[in-house]
Amino acid sequence: MKINKKQEALLKRLNNRIIFKLVSIFKLPMAIVTNLKIEEINLFECRTSVKYNYLNKNPFKSTYFAVQSMAAELSTGALALLTVDGLNSDVSFILVGNSARFIKKAKEKTVFICNEGDKLHKAVARARSTNEQIEETVKTIGYNNNQEIISEFKFTWSFRIKSSDLILNNN
Repeated sequence: MKINKKQEALLKRLNNRIIFKLVSIFKLPMAIVTNLKIEEINLFECRTSVKYNYLNKNPFKSTYFAVQSMAAELSTGALALLTVDGLNSDVSFILVGNSARFIKKAKEKTVFICNEGDKLHKAVARARSTNEQIEETVKTIGYNNNQEIISEFKFTWSFRIKSSDLILNNN
């Protein structure tokens, strides 16, 4: 798959930690509070992280499940955003489902890796070509510093052509 100019510009913004923090202040304020980070993103893979700290902990001395869920969702959501070419796209997307499995306590930095961007690209292409709502489920896995699996998440994203575009295309 070839990257377009909108995707290239979005990749630069998402990979720049300072810009991501500035945007997060207004668009994702909990990312600031929990110190979520995009470690790296490209067209097909996104790595996000969250550290175990005082604000993120639960009574069991590990990272609270909701904080893990935020970091996990960011690893798939950033890919979904990139796939539709950013916020001013002809395709809208929304999270419609998720499931999680927790394997070990998250007592340190957890890095979530989603490498299923290709599935999202195909879903968006189907939504554009069929004018139908398309759902796709992608998996992200959280690892600790020893590369042990901490948790696994599945997120289902729904993609569809925006309503105004459908009306214009049907006339």
